[in-house]
Amino acid sequence: MGKQNSKLSPEEVQDLVTKTGFTAKEIKEWYKGFLRDCPTGQLNKEEFQNVYANFFPNGDARKFAEHVFRTYDKNNDGSIDFREFLCALSVTSHGSMEDKLKWAFELYDLNKDGTITKAEMVELITAIYKMVSDGQTDPITPEERATEIFRKMDKNSDSRLTFDEFLEGAKQDPSLLRFLECQNQ
Repeated sequence: MGKQNSKLSPEEVQDLVTKTGFTAKEIKEWYKGFLRDCPTGQLNKEEFQNVYANFFPNGDARKFAEHVFRTYDKNNDGSIDFREFLCALSVTSHGSMEDKLKWAFELYDLNKDGTITKAEMVELITAIYKMVSDGQTDPITPEERATEIFRKMDKNSDSRLTFDEFLEGAKQDPSLLRFLECQNQ
């Protein structure tokens, strides 16, 4: 599917219907739009960052977009193809809370070792602050925010969050859940 095709095969469409929950009609519409914006059938990191920048004109979305790109690029080839794009969109747009939190966990787990350190959390929070900044600074620093999150989530006090700790902590605190999902800041 990474090749420049003007049409998806019926098998590809059916596979995406099964994997994403989108209808065949929705998938074909998304595919048309994807090819219009990415005629090669691939979206590289720089292009992805530029798209993100359009949504956050008052902030600097480049670093955050770089991290989101990493979670979309499942095969780590440096580009996002239509399948990767649609599967990620499916999770973020109509996935279950647990699916969204799994995606958020992958976003915060910068080195992909299956845990989140405070340093990783600080880096992501800093990127979020820069992205949504409108010239004002948040009264809580990224370090303070990460410390607060770890205090609530790191049940065994090992300075690392497992997915289970992350999931349970997010479920217990709705404001934390919104922050971790990068919503309603």
